[in-house]
Amino acid sequence: MKVDGKHFRSIWRERDGWSVGAIDQRRLPHEFVVARLTSCEDAAVAIRDMLVRGAPLIGATAAYGMALAMREDASDAGLKRAYDTLVVARPTAINLKWALDEMRTTLAPIDSPERAEAAYARADEIVEQDVEINRGIAGNGLKLIEAIVAKKKPGETVNVLTHCNAGWLATVDWGTATAPIYLAHERGIKIHVWVDETRPRNQGASLTAWELGHHGVPHTVIPDNTGGHLMQHGMVDLAIVGTDRVAANGDVCNKIGTYLKALAAHDNNVPFYVALPSPTIDFTVDDGIRDIPIEQRSGTEVTDMTGRTADGRLETVRIVPEGSPVANYAFDVTPARLVTGLITERGVLKPDRASLAAAFPERIATAE
Repeated sequence: MKVDGKHFRSIWRERDGWSVGAIDQRRLPHEFVVARLTSCEDAAVAIRDMLVRGAPLIGATAAYGMALAMREDASDAGLKRAYDTLVVARPTAINLKWALDEMRTTLAPIDSPERAEAAYARADEIVEQDVEINRGIAGNGLKLIEAIVAKKKPGETVNVLTHCNAGWLATVDWGTATAPIYLAHERGIKIHVWVDETRPRNQGASLTAWELGHHGVPHTVIPDNTGGHLMQHGMVDLAIVGTDRVAANGDVCNKIGTYLKALAAHDNNVPFYVALPSPTIDFTVDDGIRDIPIEQRSGTEVTDMTGRTADGRLETVRIVPEGSPVANYAFDVTPARLVTGLITERGVLKPDRASLAAAFPERIATAE
């Protein structure tokens, strides 16, 4: 995707061939800063502190973290230490464990002297796989948008509502929920995106709006509580969100507030789609509401806000009274019954075990 007309990915190998560059998403939208990761610990901190975020990008970062670790210590002990360090960096996004398992499976049979080179090669493959998966999501999601144009709005603008950031900044490139939007825009379809601000970290307002703006996609930032009103008044043609984990039964875990959008969509007959790469499916979890761990993050994300002042300074201010307790659940689970369809690289699927299993039998095999 583009930043000021130049193509960027969210993560890449630097020119030295071994260190890793990544866009520091904590600094957006006010500053565009590239961070350089040089160790496994750097990768773990980047994931934990949300320098990088979004399930697919977390997986890619973890893969490169393993490669960086093998460069320093390629022994069996070093492999185990790297895995254990990275796997606990974020608890909810299943892509993290998937990528680490892929790396460990590749590296364990290889003799130590060859592990570093093999680790970088496998990490590069995971990164390129993510891009290709998201291109597939783009094509399959585009068909849904084209159908709305053909049946309901020929020549008119299609309005899409999204939540949090499931754009290219959450993946290596293209994004998940935004992938069909970008492809529709490139094909000349009139499209407009309602961008939930997505409290408390404001990833919609800070990240989705930033990347849509740089790519030239028309959009409007809205408070989180506005979506239902827009749906009631026929101003949303479909909702597309991303996900950090999809259970075997089709339940969808995504950024907090997604469940409320799904309820509003269901009440107003607005199609509610979830875009996901196959590594986000977790066949070891049968019931998403009961079994997916929900990360609770620091209360300062709720009590404090950072922004640019009128004179250009970045300032953090407190918006909650001192002494008031704060709860900060980072995700919620939308039950499968509220999901119209799952947009994957292998088509738009029903949100149920049979459909997921038929489309991705190899994922079941690895989960058993």
